[in-house]
Amino acid sequence: MNASRRLFLARVAPLPILAPLFSPKRQHVAVPTLKPLDRDVATLDGILAAFYEVISGAAGVPRQWGRDRTLYISGVRFVSLGFSGGRIRANVYDHQAYVDATDSFFLSKGFFENEIHRSAVRFGNFTQVLSTYETRNTADGPVIARGINSVQLFWDGHRWWIAGAVWDDERPDNPIPPDLLPSS
Repeated sequence: MNASRRLFLARVAPLPILAPLFSPKRQHVAVPTLKPLDRDVATLDGILAAFYEVISGAAGVPRQWGRDRTLYISGVRFVSLGFSGGRIRANVYDHQAYVDATDSFFLSKGFFENEIHRSAVRFGNFTQVLSTYETRNTADGPVIARGINSVQLFWDGHRWWIAGAVWDDERPDNPIPPDLLPSS
């Protein structure tokens, strides 16, 4: 689930630099079943921090796919939007397909995605978050992409769950609105 979100996630959008993500040479990645960490799911801040942490890391560092899976409801869908061939494209993934599509890229290139701004609306037990991100190949390297993750979450009375995520990268024809960027 990018030079976009998680989750891809980072979640990952089909930018030219990310074309290897979408090659047919995807390998199945075994994802362990883990118990969720309380710090990851007890608060909205915690689950969103984990959303970014689990996919970020240096080249050669395995991603935390088991921890990642604990953040989502069964059947979660990630939608990575991009522009290709003169039209908008949507790549839809379940968790395993996202892991299989992104793992080798993240391992070979390094990938760090950080939230730089957040806007959230809560009603009852669900929350819609627009999380502006920037991505890098190294923790302190130059920004290679920015975009927005739309993350849908709900509180079940005990913990937060991510029900789905959609993301799109910033492009010259798709700038991030000023109200979704950090204040200067």
